[in-house]
Amino acid sequence: MKTRLNKWTGEYGLFLIVVILLVSLWEWVVRQGFIPAFILPAPSAIWRSLVENRQLLLEEHLPATLKEVLIGFVISVMAGLLIGIGMHFSRPLEKVLYPFLVISQTIPLIAISPIFIMWFGYSIWSKIAVTFLTAFFPIVVSTYDGLMSGGNEYRELLQTMGANRWAIFKTVQVPLALPSILSGLKMSVVYCVVGATIGEWLGASVGLGYFSRRMSGNLQADAVFAAIFLLSLLGIVLFLLISLVEKKLLKHRFRI
Repeated sequence: MKTRLNKWTGEYGLFLIVVILLVSLWEWVVRQGFIPAFILPAPSAIWRSLVENRQLLLEEHLPATLKEVLIGFVISVMAGLLIGIGMHFSRPLEKVLYPFLVISQTIPLIAISPIFIMWFGYSIWSKIAVTFLTAFFPIVVSTYDGLMSGGNEYRELLQTMGANRWAIFKTVQVPLALPSILSGLKMSVVYCVVGATIGEWLGASVGLGYFSRRMSGNLQADAVFAAIFLLSLLGIVLFLLISLVEKKLLKHRFRI
């Protein structure tokens, strides 16, 4: 236990020191009146707002946002993996789909979100649609690129042993593509938080994005930053969970 703590401190100790210094400087600057509190509230004010609104934030708005993020992420993973694998196996499919995938990422979410609201109303599915559009692209690209990269020697070896394409895919290409795929998943889960927040900003009655928009309209900057803090914390936790899964999967990823 002590060894792990020392290792963690060695890796992230400098980061924690910098964070403490920046937060202290932030607090001091606001208290001295260099920046108005309604523009940039002090960390202590944000913490007080978080404590005062904890029941509303933690029992109502955070669960709603988390639900949108998780559903959007699961759909993004399933669709992203299927599209990436399909493009790997079919060159015509890759030529048809890849341009559409790129085009989908050039559409401003602010512009298309009202369309999702027209289609799905103010239900959870309009937020999930925005989340999906934000998050599936990294999974598709990382899956496709990972499957297309490297492993030529292993493939040739298995081909000489009479292995078919599916056996080569399962035994060589998937293990070699795992680091790329998992990197895409880590990016995607963070984008899901962003997408859900944008969806809630544009049309919702619950969620951290909705809460921050309502508090912004009331000029309660401390409450806005409290919601932002929870959104950031949510993204960090989900990223770390995917990183933990990544470490477990990559321990013994390549066996022939």
